[in-house]
Amino acid sequence: MLTKTNPPRRGGKWPVIIAWLGVILLITAGVLMAVAGPAYRAELIELGTSFSWLRQGAQLAAGAAVLGLITLVLALVLRRWRPALVGALVCLAVGAMIAMPMQMKQRAQSVPPIHDITTDTNNPPAFILLAAAREEAPNAVDYPGAETARQQQAAYPQLKAMTLSMPMASVMEAARSIIQARGWEIAGTTANTIEATATTRWFGFKDDVVIRMAETETGVQVDMRSASRVGKSDLGANAERVQAFLEDLAKR
Repeated sequence: MLTKTNPPRRGGKWPVIIAWLGVILLITAGVLMAVAGPAYRAELIELGTSFSWLRQGAQLAAGAAVLGLITLVLALVLRRWRPALVGALVCLAVGAMIAMPMQMKQRAQSVPPIHDITTDTNNPPAFILLAAAREEAPNAVDYPGAETARQQQAAYPQLKAMTLSMPMASVMEAARSIIQARGWEIAGTTANTIEATATTRWFGFKDDVVIRMAETETGVQVDMRSASRVGKSDLGANAERVQAFLEDLAKR
């Protein structure tokens, strides 16, 4: 009695081996990139280590993409459809994984390397209640000065003080409501200022905010300052925070 044997598959085990190597690199890259921020936020690693994990994850992801592409091409030539599918999925997953880091890199190149933004570069609102916390951080308490002001005005010319025709108490209450809605931690208030801290979700970076109000003949003038505690560049985050806050305040 003759037994039917399956013919050997084209390419042998190599398409499967290469596909699995790509999957392993992809998973390792994903884990490194996913835990880099939370590990730093939990104070388990230093910031430099966190950024190293991100770079290493991106490098491993690039390696996974190469293996995925090799698997895809090789499997298509050999008509091995399952490895071809795995290779295609690996390439797609790498594309999705590195999309955010690539956007961050492009954003860093498109904005000035500054981290302290204010609507009043001549007389920036001062951090008083948050001064002690900022003194313990790498970035200075005081506004950096003329060069930062020049770069800000060139990049974000729309950031200006806003005047509201309503009582000071109403402006203060509206500002507090917006701060609480955004989840910022209020450090304290005075008769005309509010100081608070915004914490980013992934890395847990702390950016300090001070809102200053002054009564004028036309209403209450609102100035704002948002400054990161760490990092030379904020990737435009502080400017976006100031712009969005003032827009929300104007709507209220």
